[in-house]
Amino acid sequence: MSVLVPTMGALHKGHQALIKRARTLDKEVIVSIFVNPLQFENKEDIEKYPRTPERDIEIATIAGATQVWFPEFEDLYPEGFQTLNAGPLGSIFEGASRPGHFDGVVTVVNRLFALTKPSKAVFGEKDFQQLSIIKAMKSKVEIIGVPTVREFDGLAMSSRNLRLTQEGRNSALVVNRALSAARLAPTVEIAIEILNSTLSTEAGFKKDYATVIDENDFSIATETTQSKRAIIAGWVEGVRLIDNMPMAGR
Repeated sequence: MSVLVPTMGALHKGHQALIKRARTLDKEVIVSIFVNPLQFENKEDIEKYPRTPERDIEIATIAGATQVWFPEFEDLYPEGFQTLNAGPLGSIFEGASRPGHFDGVVTVVNRLFALTKPSKAVFGEKDFQQLSIIKAMKSKVEIIGVPTVREFDGLAMSSRNLRLTQEGRNSALVVNRALSAARLAPTVEIAIEILNSTLSTEAGFKKDYATVIDENDFSIATETTQSKRAIIAGWVEGVRLIDNMPMAGR
């Protein structure tokens, strides 16, 4: 058996954490690298997605991957393939802002599982909604989540960060500031106020959403919610950024 770490390439320390976690689960670790067109809203966005294949192989191998696989479109999507539906959770928050995105996610993950037949697969918590949707898939593969890896200044590691200028990167730091402040709030209402007021201090950040959810069903959290998580999405310099953080005192 093996452990699969699905990625879209442009690997960084966050991906290394996934691969290292996978290596603790099994000696055979497959890292797939495929920029999935079904997950993108427009052709321009997919063309801008960073691609660093040689560096990816080096990073994955150092982290413990035993196989780095670059499938072709035809490998994953043979003629006549059907797109899967991500269900109700796939139509809110990220799904509402990016119609069809999560349908693309579950479709490619289903095909990756079918072709590699892993016993387990590892995904990052930075894409928390994605992780939740994949866990809800009717699959025999055990899904393992790994906490978000951050830069020294708190910015969540993401391949898309490569597209930010230094000024844009500075603007992006408001996301972590908002999450860090909100997680200590005494009530959900105050936490949501802190999220939005903090984000509004940064002119370079264009907010999509910022709220506190129940991790189990993504409904807006209440004071009686056991597992609360703050979530944020928005844009800096046209680059979409998403992040989340579990609330203190869960």
